[in-house]
Amino acid sequence: MQMDSSPSTTHPLGRRVQSNLSDPPELLRTRTGGSTIILTVILQSWLRSCEKEILQPLSGTKSGVIPTWLKGCLIRNGPGRIKVGEQQYNHVFDGSALLHRFHFHKGEITYQNKFLESRSYLRDTKAQRIVVNYFGTRAHPDPCKTILQNVASKFSFEEHFTDNAQISLYPYGDGLYALTETPFIFRVDPETLNTHEKVNLTHHIAVLTHTAHPHVDRDGTVYNIGQGVGPLGPKYHVCKFPKPKADRKGKVKSPFDQAHIVGSVNARWRLNPCYMHSFAMTPNYWVIIEQPMVVSVSKIIKVILKQDALIDALQWWEKETKIHVLRRDTGEVTTTQYVTETFFFLHTINAYEDHGHIVLDIAAYKNADMLNCMFVEALKNAAYDPTYAQMFRGRPKRWVLPLNPDKDAKPGANLVTLPNTNCRGRWAKKNVVYITPELLSDIGCEVPRIYYEEYNGRPYRYFYSICSDVDHPSPGTLVKVDVVNKTHVEWSEDNVYPSEPIFVPHPEAKREDDGVVLAAFIKSKGLDDQVCMLVLDATTFTELGRVEFVASGPVPKCLHGWFVQDGTLRVHKDTNGSHDDDADPQI
Repeated sequence: MQMDSSPSTTHPLGRRVQSNLSDPPELLRTRTGGSTIILTVILQSWLRSCEKEILQPLSGTKSGVIPTWLKGCLIRNGPGRIKVGEQQYNHVFDGSALLHRFHFHKGEITYQNKFLESRSYLRDTKAQRIVVNYFGTRAHPDPCKTILQNVASKFSFEEHFTDNAQISLYPYGDGLYALTETPFIFRVDPETLNTHEKVNLTHHIAVLTHTAHPHVDRDGTVYNIGQGVGPLGPKYHVCKFPKPKADRKGKVKSPFDQAHIVGSVNARWRLNPCYMHSFAMTPNYWVIIEQPMVVSVSKIIKVILKQDALIDALQWWEKETKIHVLRRDTGEVTTTQYVTETFFFLHTINAYEDHGHIVLDIAAYKNADMLNCMFVEALKNAAYDPTYAQMFRGRPKRWVLPLNPDKDAKPGANLVTLPNTNCRGRWAKKNVVYITPELLSDIGCEVPRIYYEEYNGRPYRYFYSICSDVDHPSPGTLVKVDVVNKTHVEWSEDNVYPSEPIFVPHPEAKREDDGVVLAAFIKSKGLDDQVCMLVLDATTFTELGRVEFVASGPVPKCLHGWFVQDGTLRVHKDTNGSHDDDADPQI
């Protein structure tokens, strides 16, 4: 692995490294390495299980300064247990959803956690074994079921689409919802972490799945990409969820009651729609990236009949990636189509329009091997696999899409006319432009976050992420990338393994990085019961303060979260009890 390096400064509570893409190769090589012990520690941190929930806010030990203007809570989501009874989930993405809450008030922070009470969680917990099919884990047959009951369950929609919403959290209207990629989402209470109504999106809109990362527009409208079926096969639908509004009788219509499709595009392979985790949005366009990780319809049928794990229906094809651009005013796909190199991705970083182009930034991998890296057995044996780090090797890249390319350009001529970019575009065939991307920073970046409220869909300069290079000398590294100057800075500390960094702007922010970066982190080496909230100055990327908590048992690593300002999201009085709009039993 090659790593950036240039003169660095040392902070009393962590290391800050500045680097750029112009560093000489001989200097880069001095940063390569990483021990088997560190690799084992960081990867096996994913295998912890929460043994006892923390239902009452827990105080911790503070050091440094926590800004008093931080008022609200950071709610996080992720796999909270990797086993139930004597049975173990096969994949990290199958672990039962655990919600974490860090509340900020008058310079103090408290912590609590609670399992999301999904149907999958409740059924597995009661049976003390795995009775639901997951992404990478198949259900164990119920010995109490008759043959007829087992056959009938094969055709049950929910038996094959777990409602274990353990990936992300997003606001719809005035509520906060936990999401996964199946059509089931849950409203959660930002104060107590209690699970409230479950929404089955198939009851509101014609989609079977949706991404775990919708976009929230500045007016509160939520957009997401769902997969549906049309006359010509699978389709990608842009779904709109408007803000709640009252009808003529005064009854408030939820975002889901108002949901409708505002744009669609056919999948390029009729029986193999692509796997999609996120997408991009600008003021005038939606950008759908159709990667060659596909869901085989024929294999899905086999999965249902054999009651196998959903991952068995995925296939990786060594084919070009296709990028669809849809106009937001009409919902139609642009005349010009775009293709690019083969790559796999989970997360877009941002996209924006600039002088007749769409600039699209993505955390990209060469292929989808990293999904296999998250199998439990792969994590356990990663330190002994010489190819593991390479399979996880991703980089943040930029694609520049010319919206009105010169149709008379000579073969091979660059169609990208935007200055200050190394991206290129050429005619591949009629109306199809092949785009060659450029590197934003030579370090692996995952779960990227920006100053979302102000800069999503707009020209921006900074994003924040965790380092995804598992063989980095300090695997628990946070990264701030400057996409304009193609530089990055790092923060790390021994035996500290942070999760997704989230930017919170200062109430009177005057610059894009005027605020703080919040990152929850865990420790190892016998400190599995410790969790900490780290507060970094976003401008200098140095530590302002932290609060460390000692829990009653192991604290697992989490995936994604949302910062909720005090008084903005809530649970209505009529939803204080669990409600399932499927009318399914709790178990």
